[in-house]
Amino acid sequence: MRTRKSFWSAYIIAWRSGIRAHGVVILPNLRSATNRTCPRSSISCRLTCMPTFRRPPRLPTSLRAVRISSYRNPDKKVTVPRIVPRTAPSSRMPVSPLLHPPTERHAVSLTLPVPPSVNHQYATVNGRRLISSAGRAYKAQVGQLVWVKLAQSAHRAALLARLQSEWLALSIRFYFTSALRRDVDGGLKIAQDALCEGLGINDNRIVETHLYKHIDKDNPRIEVRLTPASSS
Repeated sequence: MRTRKSFWSAYIIAWRSGIRAHGVVILPNLRSATNRTCPRSSISCRLTCMPTFRRPPRLPTSLRAVRISSYRNPDKKVTVPRIVPRTAPSSRMPVSPLLHPPTERHAVSLTLPVPPSVNHQYATVNGRRLISSAGRAYKAQVGQLVWVKLAQSAHRAALLARLQSEWLALSIRFYFTSALRRDVDGGLKIAQDALCEGLGINDNRIVETHLYKHIDKDNPRIEVRLTPASSS
């Protein structure tokens, strides 16, 4: 037990004196007679110089620029596509240019009675929605007023020819006895149909519609004006 403690004491003393200053490692050698003998111990120690290992310092590396390029055949000509700004599609509907405001040769102006309400314009018969007797009577009355107006015009043939060949604009001013009891859109359809049937034209030629609402308790009526459509 004493020999073991002496050995470790000598080992620690030799390690402190040699490995930190000179990089010496102490290895025990019990059979060597030429080695240094530690005091108070029959154990000899051999000092063996071991090569120290040092990691080589890292040299700072400079940043390298990376160039990214794509292969392009020099013999091949590359055409850059031309970007064409897209515009909103224009209407295919032909529009007749108006050099002058519409006159009596180009327009029809009439004062007609107020059409019946929507509830009285149509009737349901055997599950089918048909025009009522009040609606047929109103169309007949408007047709008579249209023919009277045309008979008084000196340009009847030219007016009808133009209205039947061009796009049209319809303007209706409604004069009601009350502002809350009637809607302008409720009398549009039957008034438009009656006017077009009286003139002998198709109502699909009307591309503009202007509706106005007024109050006249003493003289309820509608003022209708049919003209060629304005150029836009």
